[in-house]
Amino acid sequence: MASTYTTNLRLTKQGDGENPNSWGQILNDGVISLADQAIAGYAEVCIGTTVSLPLTANDGSSDQSRNAFLEITGSVGGTHNTINVVIPNKSKSYCVLNNVTYTDTTDTVILKVTGHAGVTLERSNYGAGATTFQHVICDGASVRSANLLANNVTIADNLVVGGNTAITGTCTVTGAGQFKSTVTVSGAAHFKGAVSIGGALTGVDLMPAGAIVPYAGTTAPTGYLLAYGQSLERAGTYADLFSAIGTTYGSADSSHFNVPDLRGRAIAGQDDMGGSSADRLTGLTGGVDGDTLGAGGGVEAVSITEANLAAHAHLIAADAEGSGTYPTASNYIAKKGVWGSSNNYQFSGTATTPTLGLTTSVGSGTAHNNVQPTLILNYIIKF
Repeated sequence: MASTYTTNLRLTKQGDGENPNSWGQILNDGVISLADQAIAGYAEVCIGTTVSLPLTANDGSSDQSRNAFLEITGSVGGTHNTINVVIPNKSKSYCVLNNVTYTDTTDTVILKVTGHAGVTLERSNYGAGATTFQHVICDGASVRSANLLANNVTIADNLVVGGNTAITGTCTVTGAGQFKSTVTVSGAAHFKGAVSIGGALTGVDLMPAGAIVPYAGTTAPTGYLLAYGQSLERAGTYADLFSAIGTTYGSADSSHFNVPDLRGRAIAGQDDMGGSSADRLTGLTGGVDGDTLGAGGGVEAVSITEANLAAHAHLIAADAEGSGTYPTASNYIAKKGVWGSSNNYQFSGTATTPTLGLTTSVGSGTAHNNVQPTLILNYIIKF
């Protein structure tokens, strides 16, 4: 029986009775050495000047496409600004280093299977290839980026990811993170350097539960609620929010809690935030307890009282001399006359009405609006 070969890695499968007295060599060269190449082999492939470069794929002997690591070299541009590096239609994963020199920003190098979708190899910037490996998987037809971190990962340097990224555990990167496509995080991601994301970012809480921000829209975005004092359940969807704010803003019962009611309300920093009270609100009139988180106070309208007025005096002036010294029902305040001292006003029935008088009461005591110039927005809270 003739030897056959494994489907994906093309390793030799010795046929019954074949190659007598030489099976050891076949095992070494056709299986063990090729398995080593598939697990840890490194091949440098120069793209040359053709638009399509098929990688060699041999049954039972060394080839390019069996290697675990591929470094693509050469240059692209001019008459051919897209080069396809073609791999066999076999299930296999590759780590690819794109070390190609580019002529134009539109130049691309694609790793693909003939007749199927491929992956555009990343490059660090115009004119140069990438400086880190890109992990791709061929499922026997299509080639896709495969960047799945299913467990906790710590990366002690910069991280560059060319394709979609899914993080289901905790990912800690001590350098910068650069993601060229969509990032989905269901665990926690910590970056101590700059982060650049070229696609959508989902599953990452950039705001902690309980954070409140002004919002110009009418409907709260995903992960947020309008803050109008509504009652929520403590367990389930809003557990993180309850853990952050508790029953500070009220509760209907032992299973619920309220969010802050910010309808028509301004927000002020807690007076004793940080440990010591600044006394900027606490103790002022208006009933504001600035040292208590969640306390309310202040009024929408204010009535002016005598105590609110600055100290002042009302001066009275008369415009004619008087002729008498005692007031009667028909007399008016007048300038000093011949009978009065120089410091007294006289009374006379012939003097005109004083220039300034206190005979009429004015004002209604109605409260005045106490609202500063205001633009109305919604407030949303992260849950």
